[in-house]
Amino acid sequence: MTVRTRFAPSPTGYLHIGGARTALFSWAYARRHGGKFVLRIEDTDLERSTQASVDAILEGLKWLGLDWDEGPEFQMKRLARYQEVAEQLIAAGHAYRDYMPREEVDRLREQQLARGEKPRYDRAIGQKYAGSGPAPVRFKTPQAGQVGWNDLVKGPIEFPNAELDDLVLLRADGVPTYNFGVVVDDLDMKITHVIRGDDHVNNTPRQLHIFAALLESGIYKENSKLPSFAHVPMILGADGERLSKRHGAVSLLQYRDEGFLPEAMVNYLARLGWSHGDEEMFSKRSLVSWFDLAHVSKSPAQFNPEKLAWLNQQHMKRADDMRLAGLTELVLQDMEVKTLGGPAIDKVVALLKDRSNTVVHLAEDARMFYEYETPAGREIDALLTERARPALKALNAELAAAPWERKAIGAALSAVLKSSGLKMPELAMPVRLLVTGRKQTPSLDAVLELLGRETVRRRLAHFLEGQT
Repeated sequence: MTVRTRFAPSPTGYLHIGGARTALFSWAYARRHGGKFVLRIEDTDLERSTQASVDAILEGLKWLGLDWDEGPEFQMKRLARYQEVAEQLIAAGHAYRDYMPREEVDRLREQQLARGEKPRYDRAIGQKYAGSGPAPVRFKTPQAGQVGWNDLVKGPIEFPNAELDDLVLLRADGVPTYNFGVVVDDLDMKITHVIRGDDHVNNTPRQLHIFAALLESGIYKENSKLPSFAHVPMILGADGERLSKRHGAVSLLQYRDEGFLPEAMVNYLARLGWSHGDEEMFSKRSLVSWFDLAHVSKSPAQFNPEKLAWLNQQHMKRADDMRLAGLTELVLQDMEVKTLGGPAIDKVVALLKDRSNTVVHLAEDARMFYEYETPAGREIDALLTERARPALKALNAELAAAPWERKAIGAALSAVLKSSGLKMPELAMPVRLLVTGRKQTPSLDAVLELLGRETVRRRLAHFLEGQT
């Protein structure tokens, strides 16, 4: 059997953390087993579905590197297929057209609620109404016994059929409901494993009945099979509440724009409800080789922005300097910072990346090598003391003749410290401020080396001698 999984988002908003994790688990399972990953867009919510949401979903999946083998398939392009299958179910006695007036349906539900009953469609009353022409198509749900399955994450689950009513399969306008559309799609696309959030657990018994009717009546070929189901736990915020925008449940692409690396996001999403021993940091390749459903937790996962930032920092430390340089330069361009004439950006990245949580943070630190922001006068006065001023002049003179490489620059700093009797902070802090405009930088000799002799000496001279 060839494993076939699918990711089937509704394009009514952005791709968020929960949806991205579902896509990742489905993709990883297919890749682990040498199978196929199908992308399906469930766009039957005509009022809320937008092309912008479709584009954001596709862009988010591409950013994560979750390549699909088939699709994207769009449900609204398959309406004729759903209508065909609905007619076959009617012919096989598993479905019927519902001509009960809408106001009567509403009245019955109000009465049921008033009696403290669970609202449900009453088939006996509904079938008293006759009619012709377009009408909703309802499924004849078995009314006795139970329906269940062995969930690959949660284990055995059963529902009493008495709790299920005759759900609508096809609306009067020919658009399928969610539960009908996914069943037809999963059979047509030969999906073997449905991996989705556990908010769909209550939909599964309804879908199982439709699957059974389609398979047992021979509407589908003999080699068509019921897929296996795996419902992964929901994601909660740090406060234990369902994940929302205030917890960081924003568009996946916002994390990209804030400077997170896709490999870090994949790593973090994989650890939200799944584990492989004590491994915290791993590549996408390792995920594929390890991923299984047996180690998906039954309990809700908790989203932790600090852990995500830490993982991103670890992946940035390992990232290729030239790749990070390209990403950093794009951010600098957005900041309208010109890098032409400054030090090679890959060398700047190599110096700064271990200190940065995100690419945006990296670009903000790199900015000092390409744009100079004059420090405030009070900051200069506080550091440019009578003891520091002659030492800074001596350093400027030493740097005039020193070979322009890190070791020699460090030696020049040491020589001035020795001759002046200053401690390192008394010399290094004013040098940092006058040369970079900042009080904190990486190792001073490395920063000076990258800035270049002319820039360093000119900035020192400007404050020490009034020269530009």
